[in-house]
Amino acid sequence: MAGALLAPLPSAAAPEALLWPSVTTPVLYSFSSSSFLFGRSRSPFLGLRLSYPTNHWIPAVSRRRAGRGLRIEAAARPTVLVAEKLGEAGLALLRKFANVDCSYNLSLEELCAKISLCDALIVRSGTKVTPEVFEASKGRLKVVGRAGVGIDNVDLQAATESGCLVVNAPTANTVAAAEHGIALLVAMARNVAQADASMKAGKWQRNKYVGVSLVGKTLAVMGFGKVGSEVARRAKGLGMNVIAHDPYAPADRANAIGVELVSFDEAISTADFISLHMPLTPTTAKLFNDETFAKVKKGVRIINVARGGVIDEDALVRALDNGTVAQAALDVFTVEPPPKDSKLVMHENVTATPHLGASTVEAQEGVAVEIAEAVIGALKGELAATAVNAPMVPAEVLSELAPYVILAEKLGRLAVQLVAGGSGIKGVKVVYTSARVPDDLDTRILRAMITKGIIEPISSVFINIVNADYTAKQRGLRISEERIYRDSSLEAPLDSMQVHLTNVESKFASALSDSGDITVEGRVKDGIPRLTLVGSFSVDVSLEGNVILCRNVDQPGNIGRVGKILGEQNVNISFMSVGRTAPRKQAIMAIGVDEEPNKETLKKIGEIPAIKEFVFLKL
Repeated sequence: MAGALLAPLPSAAAPEALLWPSVTTPVLYSFSSSSFLFGRSRSPFLGLRLSYPTNHWIPAVSRRRAGRGLRIEAAARPTVLVAEKLGEAGLALLRKFANVDCSYNLSLEELCAKISLCDALIVRSGTKVTPEVFEASKGRLKVVGRAGVGIDNVDLQAATESGCLVVNAPTANTVAAAEHGIALLVAMARNVAQADASMKAGKWQRNKYVGVSLVGKTLAVMGFGKVGSEVARRAKGLGMNVIAHDPYAPADRANAIGVELVSFDEAISTADFISLHMPLTPTTAKLFNDETFAKVKKGVRIINVARGGVIDEDALVRALDNGTVAQAALDVFTVEPPPKDSKLVMHENVTATPHLGASTVEAQEGVAVEIAEAVIGALKGELAATAVNAPMVPAEVLSELAPYVILAEKLGRLAVQLVAGGSGIKGVKVVYTSARVPDDLDTRILRAMITKGIIEPISSVFINIVNADYTAKQRGLRISEERIYRDSSLEAPLDSMQVHLTNVESKFASALSDSGDITVEGRVKDGIPRLTLVGSFSVDVSLEGNVILCRNVDQPGNIGRVGKILGEQNVNISFMSVGRTAPRKQAIMAIGVDEEPNKETLKKIGEIPAIKEFVFLKL
């Protein structure tokens, strides 16, 4: 059967050629080679699993009856639409494998008109790949390649629902972005852009453009990933004292280049210069706002080559006007291009560039090669470490594990919120209790979802079973698994799941187990994921909405006092559970709330004499 592929004959097959079969339930096409998961299911984990030789492409094939199956023999070259300018080295790779259509500056209507003829689409940041694009592809589009890091312009949910893989190119422009960050840092400190504009206007204003020195000044790198760490290396070479904040950066990696990891508040309050290298996520959106600027060192200077949305631009203008921020150097903006009358861009103390972080000849070629290789590999059916959606899990396994998949991500999200600000996560231990033997329990998707819950809230990386282990390794997370056999007559695949974060500080001391780890445990009861253990305290909490955890002295009236405070602020309680060590001793009170309480409400809860500590968690 070498070179042929058998599959059930579709009930309404076209007489000439079979394009990618349109199905709404998983179908397994088997072959003796690597496989990849595509599909049309609405679940992000279900789909059509296709296996085929890695040196052939089979979207358009001839067919003939072969027993009860469909025999696929001929191969056609796929078509790749390149919608934005790509380096010639990447195009050359694509042309060896596929028909390449380079059509730039397409409107949404023009893109939708073309996409049904394409198997892959490559974009940069300027093209929006919306649900309309996936709908217009009519199931043919199998891969979207983003030539760069951020994928804000690609609708991942629509891609997954359409069975379309999304890959990016996260490494090739690292040095270019770091170099641009340093360029802006130096140009801002010495007023290079302003002095140049003054000279071109025929002026000679030496006294007006007196700058500041970098030697001995403190630079806070906010986000110590690939770009942030490269900026730190270069700043150290300029004689700067470098500190950094990143909850996931390994301390040993920072120490190796002479960088101290500190809390967020310490970083912004002590720095002379702040360089932003964090992703744009719900957690970081407008993170630098009026409240944050009120905590910074007077006269701080800010550089942003990351994402525009992490800064509240109106708040930054106010901070510049009142002198809280002396200068800003910005390569990215909330809306790109920004309005022509933007107060921020036009401010005399702002140096602005039009998103040039990756704009070097070398970086452009590197990104082109990286994304071309990722797209070609995906079309061949090879696993891509840069894939950002479409986990590969057999449908029958996922169906059984579905509630545990939700439980795993929730436990990861809950655990990471319990980590104290300046404490980097170094190790994760997952303990499964099950009556099944190891070979009968596939935990890959569970491990991936725990990793997703831990990393995604503060990262631009999208975690799935394809890239979970790779991403964890890149971020210095050591994830280990332990299985405990428990004899049980239950048919459920798991009795319980525990997540331990080792060697970290906790903002909620009661979440620490006897071993000193942040420990949370969950179970699935009647198909619903529930939190059953926090530290050494037993609880019973539905993992949905928001939760307030309180450690308190076990005495009458606590529940009523907390309920009264929440009720006065119109915060609805969905459930309440209490776990205690012994009567009248220490207890954990878990309160589910539909709305997020404001800071004043939470402060009042903390002021109840019997409550020793509390934490608010978003699930």
